[in-house]
Amino acid sequence: MGMDVYGVDPTTEDGAYFRRNVWGWRPLWTLVECIAEDVEFEAIADVSGHFNDGDGLGAIDAVRLGTILNESVENGKAQIWIDLFNKEKEEAPLEDCTICDATGIRTDQIGIESGWHEKALTPEMAEEVGREFGSCNGCEGRGKKEAFMTWYGVDLDDVKEFANFVTHSGGFEIC
Repeated sequence: MGMDVYGVDPTTEDGAYFRRNVWGWRPLWTLVECIAEDVEFEAIADVSGHFNDGDGLGAIDAVRLGTILNESVENGKAQIWIDLFNKEKEEAPLEDCTICDATGIRTDQIGIESGWHEKALTPEMAEEVGREFGSCNGCEGRGKKEAFMTWYGVDLDDVKEFANFVTHSGGFEIC
């Protein structure tokens, strides 16, 4: 799943269409909300940007958003936000695996039909988890996995591309 963002009245080809999958869109839009809040650009607060229900901004506010985002790239605020986001991901604690109920062995019907409950572990994994058999395709048999938030990502090029899009979109709708 992703977010398709369409320019309402694009002034250039760059303003016609912008797309990100959900893993890239959510942190990008969260960055937009934070940067906009930092400069008291209240128009963003009324946009349901984490949903693809056709919400967006009109032409004047879209140009203003593009200016705000470009300034955040130039003054380093966007990179600071991205660095903090990446640090938070790196420091996120492991989460219990929901596929095996944190046991490390998948014993539901699919797990049994697929042989996960009796799968031989590598010697390294067996030493790590203290058993020789039984694994899970969600956590490799550990019972823990990386935090869900680590699946998301955004970088400065995303911000620049979105700033260029909104500047030339003539207003936009998130679909």
